[in-house]
Amino acid sequence: MSRGGATAADWPDVVAAAREAEAASDIRIVGLWSHLACADMPGHPSIGIQVSAFREAIALAERAGARPQVRHLANTPATLTLPQTRFDLVRTGGGVFGLSTLPGGPPGWLRPAMTVRSRLIQVKQVGPATGVSYGHRYTTTTGHSTLGLVPMGYADGVPRSAFGQVEVQVRGRRWLISGTVCMNQFVVDFGAGSAAEEDEVVLFGPGDAGEPTVQEWADALGTISYEIVTRFGGRTPRSYFGVAYEQDPVHAGAGTEVPGAIRASPA
Repeated sequence: MSRGGATAADWPDVVAAAREAEAASDIRIVGLWSHLACADMPGHPSIGIQVSAFREAIALAERAGARPQVRHLANTPATLTLPQTRFDLVRTGGGVFGLSTLPGGPPGWLRPAMTVRSRLIQVKQVGPATGVSYGHRYTTTTGHSTLGLVPMGYADGVPRSAFGQVEVQVRGRRWLISGTVCMNQFVVDFGAGSAAEEDEVVLFGPGDAGEPTVQEWADALGTISYEIVTRFGGRTPRSYFGVAYEQDPVHAGAGTEVPGAIRASPA
């Protein structure tokens, strides 16, 4: 990947230095690993080249006397689609949370664990051609509209570019984010539909109840699901649900639903 690690030209010297340090009891060589650049692009020619290069690197290290306990190469997309990359262990990052960067998102049996939800804190009626949020990049259409205010914004993880691109779910229906996303708030135009303060707003979840998924958000915004979920940081309270926590009074029911909450459950 030309990121971290050693080049093929440097590898013999790296191995020699590691073996010398191991002989002096300064270190112990326990693993050899590399990282795939294009595992989420099925059929990409670099995959085969990288697997061959990794095998050659392993062989060189073993000829030098290294006896690693584990050899690992596969990230989440490789774990799902490339058995030849699994070696002794795999490194499932987003896959642990039910996500992947493969085209079309994760396979159907891999269930996203993360749901982000909030509540409407204000609802108002406005007239036609009313400007909404910064820059009036969005205006209401003909007739009266119901606007709902959601207390989450780009400081919480909602991309500023989400305006008019991604949907949220309220009362079982999907609605586009209307107007520029603010630092701590965004607006939803329900048109002639009904909404009330304290209505739950599901930004994304596993899709079980028809709510948007993080993969849909990522596709709409031209990015990957990993970027979306990692945007939601410490400002957003978390609640964990699942067998591991049901008997734990410290964690059971932890967190809050307002202003926004991330609900995580086993994938």
